[in-house]
Amino acid sequence: MSFQNRKNKILALVEEKGEVDVKELALALDTSDITVRRDLATLAADGQIIRTHGGAMKVEPVRGTVDFANKAAVNSDLKDRICRMAAQEIQEGETIFLDCGSTVFRLCQFIRNKKIRVITNSLPVVYELMGSQVSVNLVGGEVDADRQAVHGKIAEEHIARYQADRAFLGVDGISVERGLSAHSEKEASMTTAVAAQSRVTYLLCDSSKLGKDKYLQFAPLTLADVLITDAEEESVQLYREQGLRVDIAR
Repeated sequence: MSFQNRKNKILALVEEKGEVDVKELALALDTSDITVRRDLATLAADGQIIRTHGGAMKVEPVRGTVDFANKAAVNSDLKDRICRMAAQEIQEGETIFLDCGSTVFRLCQFIRNKKIRVITNSLPVVYELMGSQVSVNLVGGEVDADRQAVHGKIAEEHIARYQADRAFLGVDGISVERGLSAHSEKEASMTTAVAAQSRVTYLLCDSSKLGKDKYLQFAPLTLADVLITDAEEESVQLYREQGLRVDIAR
C-alpha cells in the first residue's frame, strides 16, 4: 500500500476515534509497526495529527503547549541522521544517560535492540523503550507535565548516585562565545548534573542551535566532549578549536 493510501486511512481512523495506537493502525493497514511509526512522524511533522506515546490523536482546533512527541517529529529526518550516528557510539553492556530533549528522544529507535542500561528523566523515552532489550531507570522527582520530564533537587540527587559511560544531551543554544544555554534553570541544572556523572558527554544539536544564545547561559563548551550535528564543515571549525570533537551527520 502506498504512503498516500496509508495516510488517508490513518487520518480517517484518527478522525473517527479521536485517538488510535500503533498496533491498531498496523492491523488496519496490514503493515508493520515500524512503517506506522514512520508514517505518524511524517503526519505529525505536517501538523495533521498529534503524536502520542503509543500512537496518534486528532488535532484539536485550539491547543495549548505543543505536544512533546509532535515536536520530536519536526525535522525528523535531520534528527534521525544525528541520532543514527550517536547510536553507533554505544557499546553493548554500557550505561547511558538520555535527557528529555526532543532530538535525544529520537535516539530510542536506534538503540532498542542493544543490551544496555538507560538512565533518563524523560517519560517519552521510558514509554518508547519499554518492551525493548534496554533496561530503563527513570530518575525520581517532580514531574513537569509540559516537558513530560522529571526535574528538581531530588532528581539531581538521584543522578548523582550513578555513573554512566555516556550521556546524550540536547541544549537550546550553543555558541563559542557563551557556551551552552537553556530556556529554563531546571533543564540547565539537570544537564550539568548528568554531565558530571558521565565518562563521555555528547551534545545532539541540529544546525539551528549553533551560534545561538538563549535565556540562561549555564556552562562552558568544555562541559561536553562531543558535538554531533548536521552543520556544514565551515560552521564547526571554531568549536573544534575549543577542544570539542565534532562529528557531522550526513
